[in-house]
Amino acid sequence: MIELKKVTKKFDIGKSVLIAVDEVDLSISTGEIFGIIGYSGAGKSTLIRLLNGLEQPTSGTVEINGQVITAIKGAELRKARQKVSMIFQHFNLLWSRTVKENIEFPLEIAGVAKAQRGKRVQELIELVGLAGRENAYPSELSGGQKQRVGIARALANDPEVLLCDEATSALDPETTDAILELLVDINKRLGLTIVLITHEMHVIRKICHRVAVMESGRVVELGDVLQVFQSPKEDITKRFVEQVADSGDTQETIKKLRELYPTGELVKLVFLGEQTEKPVLTKLIRSHAVEVNIVQGDISHTQRGAYGTLILQLKGSEEERAQALAFLRTEDIQAEVMQND
Repeated sequence: MIELKKVTKKFDIGKSVLIAVDEVDLSISTGEIFGIIGYSGAGKSTLIRLLNGLEQPTSGTVEINGQVITAIKGAELRKARQKVSMIFQHFNLLWSRTVKENIEFPLEIAGVAKAQRGKRVQELIELVGLAGRENAYPSELSGGQKQRVGIARALANDPEVLLCDEATSALDPETTDAILELLVDINKRLGLTIVLITHEMHVIRKICHRVAVMESGRVVELGDVLQVFQSPKEDITKRFVEQVADSGDTQETIKKLRELYPTGELVKLVFLGEQTEKPVLTKLIRSHAVEVNIVQGDISHTQRGAYGTLILQLKGSEEERAQALAFLRTEDIQAEVMQND
């Protein structure tokens, strides 16, 4: 559906050159919710603007649904952009227009007949949960309602791709969750491909199927969200995962836990999917002569399934602890001893 091949974007800044996007290769499937995460300056905002033709790459190609966006211009490019809509962090609504008129605006630009516009707007108002607010102005809406208007407006021309530029970072946590659930619902109902950029791993965890981690203009890690949570490879990815999965990997955490549990061995377990529902600890206690204390635990849910971490204190002889760890690994659970440096 979306193919980026060796895409690079450079900006001339005085006598120097800023490489905002550096030879990025990406493939995003039809109907996928794909996340791009990175801190400020990582290049993610530039990358998403390359997807709808608002920026042209210095080199490389961007292809959407078989059409090479980087090879077209003028009216053809404007037509292609209608199939790639965008929602924004600060909503970008027209403050002098009502909810209905904001949603109708792109249809007016596209030359859609008035009767057809009215029908389409009403469908979208129902879809995003704004029934009864058609005649309200943006100043009369909450942040979540404003973003619902933005989503409805972005869907007006039946796009194939919806780009989300930090679409929830201006919202409170409860409203963020509601908007993310709406995006998942739209993805399932319409089969819409969604690409979102964010600096919040909570957003990635909650709705994305796959994620690309960006740093200094490059994609440094790419994969299924569940697998990235289980085994983050890059330091930056590990920091993002720690935002929502307090896995206890940091040396400070290990030190504190060691002070609280000075005897035995601290072991971190990682569960994926159906593993989170299995009575593994019960089987461990029944079959091995070790004392097991639960120190800390957490379960996060992703679009691909659940991801759980559990920290245990194991007491027993060295041989008994080794056998317990071996048993856990035979149950397809990642188990590792937490070591102080």
